[in-house]
Amino acid sequence: MKINTRITTLLNIKYPIIQGGLAYLAYSDLAAAVSNAGGLGQITAMSLPGPDELRKEIKRVKSLTTKPYGVNFAIGQHGRPFVEMVHVAIEEKVPVISVTGGNPKAVIEITKGHNIKTLVLVAAKRQAKKAEELGADAVMVVGQEGGGHLGRNDLGTFVLTPEVVDHVSIPVIASGGIVDGRGLMAALSLGAEGIEMGTRFIATKECIAAHTDYKQAIVDADENSTIVIKRSIGAPARALRNSWTEDILAIEKLEQGYESIKEYISGDANKRYIYDGNLNNGFGWAGQSSVRIHDIPTVDELIRSIVSEADSIRNAWKF
Repeated sequence: MKINTRITTLLNIKYPIIQGGLAYLAYSDLAAAVSNAGGLGQITAMSLPGPDELRKEIKRVKSLTTKPYGVNFAIGQHGRPFVEMVHVAIEEKVPVISVTGGNPKAVIEITKGHNIKTLVLVAAKRQAKKAEELGADAVMVVGQEGGGHLGRNDLGTFVLTPEVVDHVSIPVIASGGIVDGRGLMAALSLGAEGIEMGTRFIATKECIAAHTDYKQAIVDADENSTIVIKRSIGAPARALRNSWTEDILAIEKLEQGYESIKEYISGDANKRYIYDGNLNNGFGWAGQSSVRIHDIPTVDELIRSIVSEADSIRNAWKF
């Protein structure tokens, strides 16, 4: 099945399937596997200690694939400086950069003139329009179904995607609640020209940074297994429900601010869960789509199954 959209043309990829930035998880093995399977894999830059480590990861991706790949900059993460990291990406001639978690203006301005495609994650129509004004090549629209950090307006992917499509001229990529061919076809029907998936790519064999118990928790999830934390500090984010996230919610009800939950939402607490498999002494990000994930395939098997299912749907609809 061929799926030709402005996203496949823009990014020079076979399928309009993009792997999310996945803090602490998206490294060279996963990124290369996604790109080799016809999608766009990404490295998470701001989870790395510094520019040297980013350069090493980029070089490793280049050794594993000849296909396009991206580097994600979660510029709101811990308030860390990112300019030097962006320059490393430019020096290494990274073909795609995505920006999440903050104002993309500085990154877009730095990359202008370097033949780098820029994607910006947004959670509102206003943000999408602003990204287009700044010169982004495409926007990734995340609805409330998604895992990790979300928008504050509680709009779902099914409503937010066409609303953004109708108000920008650049391509739109749908994100949040998408794990399969049905999700891909739904996104295309809504006017999106590609999809981004995060949680689905965690539960793959090539996401080697993720502990097997974390992956299994995603596979075992039902419709009530995720929960939104951090609303009280204006940074809502969806994680797997456990005693740790329930404690976070209880503390948030006291409305005592960031300091009261600082240790609970730290990177260390996240890593205890996702790296060590300590499922009751930390937290792991995951979207509502977890309920639709039933296995831990290779990335190639996953993308093949998505495309095959999408093709079956298209044939059934006689497109």
